[in-house]
Amino acid sequence: MIELGTAKAQEAPDLIKDVTEQSFMQDVVEASREVPVIVDFWAPWCGPCKTLGPMLEDAVRAAKGAVKMAKVNVDQAQMIASQLRIQSIPTVYAFWQGQPVDGFQGAVPQSEIKAFVDRLVGQAGGDPSGGLDDALAAAEEMIDQGAYADALQVFQAILGEDERNPTAYAGVVRTLVAMGDVAQAEAVLNGVPAEIATAPELEAAHAQIQLARQAENAGPVADLEARVAADPQDHQARFDLAQALQAAGRTQEAVDHLLELFRRDREWNDGAAKTQLFTVFDALKANDPIVLNGRRKLSSMIFA
Repeated sequence: MIELGTAKAQEAPDLIKDVTEQSFMQDVVEASREVPVIVDFWAPWCGPCKTLGPMLEDAVRAAKGAVKMAKVNVDQAQMIASQLRIQSIPTVYAFWQGQPVDGFQGAVPQSEIKAFVDRLVGQAGGDPSGGLDDALAAAEEMIDQGAYADALQVFQAILGEDERNPTAYAGVVRTLVAMGDVAQAEAVLNGVPAEIATAPELEAAHAQIQLARQAENAGPVADLEARVAADPQDHQARFDLAQALQAAGRTQEAVDHLLELFRRDREWNDGAAKTQLFTVFDALKANDPIVLNGRRKLSSMIFA
């Protein structure tokens, strides 16, 4: 059985450590203001945890200090598990700047763990992808400038060199969405190699497709605004309004309404407000002010 505090973990006590409810704020929330912290929620009786834990530790060590890892035994930290809505284990959250920014459930392949760590390092301003960064950055700039055809060519060229590059695949999908070809974007996403299909970059691309599909069915903003003004407790109207605002490119307003809905009733429609917030956040760049501020506000509500 893989227990917390093994010899490997003891070799780097500041890099990988056991965390309790009493030390969670210091070792995870506060520590993540300096370096990203990966939190592994586990239990001694959990079979998949015995596989995932060592793989996570290996990936964290390979990052050479760019991230840290906190191991939380849910049997001994039930309050934290409840606050973070941990419903099954293993569950992994990534904290950065005092708030959860990414995560996954279940035992996943090493390649997906590496992609998860690389994404987190990138969010924190590190360089996880070596020589491909220049080409990927150039393609991203082309998207920002509206040169979609050029960006598509660059992403496809990168895939010619590395056919399992999740960032390049995600770039192709996001570019096609920006070009309005949502059907082709879905086809590309459905055709990615199985070993990278759940990489964080591709989850983000999936979120963009979700929002694009929602935009096709969004109602009139003015009508929905009137419904919410007439009855602020009409949660469905507020949720529909958020989708309509997102479709209209008014993302900040959409996030504001979703946060308000979460504040009023976080459990409404099986937590639909929180789910939609994560979809919006995932579809944006990790350092977008809307994402950073929105995650901070959501985190403060969760931990209140």
